[in-house]
Amino acid sequence: MTLEELIQEFLNPANAYQALTVERVLLSLMVTFGVTLFIFYMYRKTFSGVIYTRNFNVGLVLTGLVVTLVVLPISSNIALSLGMVGALSIVRFRTAIKDPADIVFTFWAIAVGIISGAGLYMIAIVGSPVIGLFMFVLSRASFRSNDPYLLVVNYSSEAEEAVQKAVPKHKLRSRTINPAGVELILEVRMKAKDASQVDELLKIKGVSNAALVSYNADVA
Repeated sequence: MTLEELIQEFLNPANAYQALTVERVLLSLMVTFGVTLFIFYMYRKTFSGVIYTRNFNVGLVLTGLVVTLVVLPISSNIALSLGMVGALSIVRFRTAIKDPADIVFTFWAIAVGIISGAGLYMIAIVGSPVIGLFMFVLSRASFRSNDPYLLVVNYSSEAEEAVQKAVPKHKLRSRTINPAGVELILEVRMKAKDASQVDELLKIKGVSNAALVSYNADVA
């Protein structure tokens, strides 16, 4: 088919609308629901953040279903598709997503909704497990020798020098001075098996408390 014939086919009023059947709508929603349930499982399995949010994970499933409902009429009506593109171009989301993995999963759910709504079920059914396999392998692979931690230390001012020497490599996050002493929050990197080194801080005279917190996101 030449470019001219393709344009004529696209502009042909007879092809502007194709009736949707109940069977097609239900099949698209069922495929989307099944695949997004797999996405739900993969998000829970590969989650590496601090606090797992089930509502966000459920939102991935619902996002895929909503996108499918949007794409179904769009794929059958050219005029509606152009109008929907214009409407979506002005949508703004105010919720910030800090974890790049959350953005990937959101885009994955949207892509499944689009593909299923367009009737390309095989791509969604075959492609998602492949993506899930790659994601699982990458989540289990360790590319960094050390993990980030927040070290919270409470001590008297006399123990300042000893504490600084006990934690040579760190990044200062917060320092609070009050009549009771000093609270120091440091970002340190170490292997999980070396976390017991924090016990050495408690042996320093003047140190009243030391806590190590694992985190994977920026601290405001």
